[in-house]
Amino acid sequence: MTDETTGPAGSTRSMPDWEKRFRAPRVGLPDWAEDAPDRSLFVSNATGTYELYAWDRATGAQRQATDRPNGTTDGVLSPDGAWIWWFSDTDGDEFGVWLRQPFEGGQDEPATPGLEPSYPAGLALGRDGTAVVGRSTDEEGSTIHVIRPGGGGPVEIYRHRQSAGVGDLSYDSALIAIEHTEHGDAMHSALRVVRLDGTAVAELDDTKGGIEELGLSCLGFAPVDGDSRMLVGHQRGGRWEPMLWDPVTGEETALAIDLPGDVGADWYPDGSALLIEHSHQARSELWRYELATAELIRLETPAGTVSGAAARPDRSVEYLWSSAALPPAVRSTTGRTVLDPPGFKAPGSVPVTDAWVEGPGGRVHALVQKPEGEGPFPTVFDIHGGPTWHDSDAFAAGPAAWVDHGFAVIRVNYRGSTGYGREWTDALKHRVGLIELEDIAAVRAWAVGSGLADPARLVLAGGSWGGYLTLLGLGTQPDAWALGLAAVPVADYVTAYQDEMEALKAMDRTLLGGTPEEVPERFEASSPLTYVDKVRAPVYISAGVNDPRCPIRQVENYVRRLEERGVPHEVYRYDAGHGSLVVEERIKQLRLEIDFAERHLSPPAR
Repeated sequence: MTDETTGPAGSTRSMPDWEKRFRAPRVGLPDWAEDAPDRSLFVSNATGTYELYAWDRATGAQRQATDRPNGTTDGVLSPDGAWIWWFSDTDGDEFGVWLRQPFEGGQDEPATPGLEPSYPAGLALGRDGTAVVGRSTDEEGSTIHVIRPGGGGPVEIYRHRQSAGVGDLSYDSALIAIEHTEHGDAMHSALRVVRLDGTAVAELDDTKGGIEELGLSCLGFAPVDGDSRMLVGHQRGGRWEPMLWDPVTGEETALAIDLPGDVGADWYPDGSALLIEHSHQARSELWRYELATAELIRLETPAGTVSGAAARPDRSVEYLWSSAALPPAVRSTTGRTVLDPPGFKAPGSVPVTDAWVEGPGGRVHALVQKPEGEGPFPTVFDIHGGPTWHDSDAFAAGPAAWVDHGFAVIRVNYRGSTGYGREWTDALKHRVGLIELEDIAAVRAWAVGSGLADPARLVLAGGSWGGYLTLLGLGTQPDAWALGLAAVPVADYVTAYQDEMEALKAMDRTLLGGTPEEVPERFEASSPLTYVDKVRAPVYISAGVNDPRCPIRQVENYVRRLEERGVPHEVYRYDAGHGSLVVEERIKQLRLEIDFAERHLSPPAR
């Protein structure tokens, strides 16, 4: 931990604010054991690397549970609080096994002996010691295994080539919820409930075998004994919202939640109410829904974004909140701060303003931050990944750093983004990448026309899917952008498909309507490599050499073509996966991007 003037990297007195925002100690929303709620687990960057920490609320004691060079964030407590389960991969490659250690500390041990390394596909732990483990491999597809207490080894109860994963395990450990895409649509899951031996209990499939684009998600079984109901997310009303489903009786119960935008939900610990997470137009808020009376009660939270929330046994709610202007904090509806790491605090940034721009597929929502002074400004279009994600009024150290350096920052929730209804998300089909860039182009025209952005100093930037759109945009809109910054991108779509993890292959088949062999013209039209000969702007690319999502070989193919054409470019390769959990590495990467932009952008016109 740190004191008021030092952080993981030492003294903060001469440190610029943008670096402080990365280095300031942060904590995530704590998870706790269902039957031992004083025992909690959270993620923190206190050492300079994001790791898991155990926290005994009764004594206040905290200890670092994991310590690996490239960090650890995937962990869960057993219901009795006796064990910390965490996923052990190799240098961010997301391929590994589950380990466990005693909550009080001690040696790690294999949690699932008998299971070979894989990509994780869900985990559910029962009160009786049962573990349900989801796995994904290129060779086997999706498999689910049950490990019963008392030994005997893992038993496979499910296998399919399409994507599937563990949704939840019922309170009495008798029923397992499986989210699957056996119908072939990786964007819209169906639900199946099975017994521990894999025999089917019930099926819920809103896609009707892959015909309808309507998804379902398991939000959890009821947390009380004798209640077999499941909380289910559905899209029947054109957005995500919850309902109750009893797989034993087949009864479905609609919930009267009259709120605009997407609605998520979780159980209160006694099963009497639901915690509602409401997301609308890039902000979010919390409500309580009383099941007995159907009363919807607003829980007071500040304007901004709630990134996660959970109800405690005393009915208070803990939540992770931030806004673009104020850094994240773990708060409680009781009014107190739940976790406040010692050390210096991250400086704030400027708030976002909203822009609504008419695009070819409807109104496009963009979030804008700008520095002091009068425009037009050099402007970074910071494009989010996913693509099924959305930017929100939440604290982000990267955009804040660009503002500190005199840039305006615009984040676009293009078609394909979540949070604006099912049709907006599902519009991203077949013309993948080109659809999103149409929306980005519309916002670009607004930004230049309004006097906000300098048309000669526009930067297209992003990571993951945002990095893909950056490279695609530089080739399909070469006159629009002065510079490109692409982190962990898809650069050569066909090679990326060949090398990526199996779950992403399934997603690409859904987005593009088939494999590269089945729809070669769509892969070609959506691949940045197709347009690399039209790229004129300087390009900066960063890539993790262990990345299973945007693998390194396809990036090297693109870079080689840039080299052959003599396009100004720089490539930074680092020893991690799809991004880094090491604070100094994140700072280094952004420093390199800022330096590249400042060297290659022309000075402002006089």
